[in-house]
Amino acid sequence: MAASPTLRRRRLARQLLRLREEAGLTAKQAAAEAKKRAPEKSWFEAKITRIETRKILRVRDADLQVLLDVYGVTDTDEREAYRKLAREAAKSGWWFGYRDILGAGTYIDLETEASRIRTYQVQHLPGLLQTEGYARAMIRAGGVTDEEEVDRRVEVRMMRQHILARADAPRLWAIVDETAFRKLPSEVAADQIRHLLAVQRPSLRIQVLPDAVGPHAGMDGSFVILDFPDDPSAVYAEQTGGSGLLVEDPEQITLYETVLDHVQAAALSVEDSRAWIQHQLDQLD
Repeated sequence: MAASPTLRRRRLARQLLRLREEAGLTAKQAAAEAKKRAPEKSWFEAKITRIETRKILRVRDADLQVLLDVYGVTDTDEREAYRKLAREAAKSGWWFGYRDILGAGTYIDLETEASRIRTYQVQHLPGLLQTEGYARAMIRAGGVTDEEEVDRRVEVRMMRQHILARADAPRLWAIVDETAFRKLPSEVAADQIRHLLAVQRPSLRIQVLPDAVGPHAGMDGSFVILDFPDDPSAVYAEQTGGSGLLVEDPEQITLYETVLDHVQAAALSVEDSRAWIQHQLDQLD
């Protein structure tokens, strides 16, 4: 799969902000300097801010070069590196053909390049661990009745799982509430549980959070923490209606990591979780 344009946009915006701050300029001052160098262009404080906050998704090469001039970036190789980053950020993600059902596709785009994925799920199993039958049942349960749309949603969910087969597959650590197992559709339960047992390996671990633990830190809902080799982490918090909130504030991410630590400590160990999952399969068989 192609690289993540969303991750590239995050990186470009962060680096342009850093360059401006290192140049000792406010956004208003940077816009004024850019206007001097390119008077034919529209340069305002809001434009600088929109670039740095990724409200402008595609930074034009001409605008980028003006900003590099303003920020004093003169080295040819360094300038070309920024231009290449901007070109990559302007590309479409692999999921673009499914944008009618995925919307912005931000989470899936970031998932493509994550080096570690840590997730806590309450009502359903993580998408990366779902069988086709389970995914189809969940999508229908979510109110999708058009079979063509169901097929396309299942297709994209299965495509996401390709990252787990890569040589540089991300490490995946999933903590799943017992609630999700109780809600397994009977017609797909056995196949889905067998799949959970089969996919586990040192880089892919599953823990079960049993009902017996009572109230716990993760009761506010499901979320995923995405870690990257050279970029700040991000959190995707699920919301009602299937939408999600992308969290990038470092302090908020730390809070989610703390919640995950508490949930992980309350859950069964990896070994005990595997035995617990096997017991569910034995009961079905």
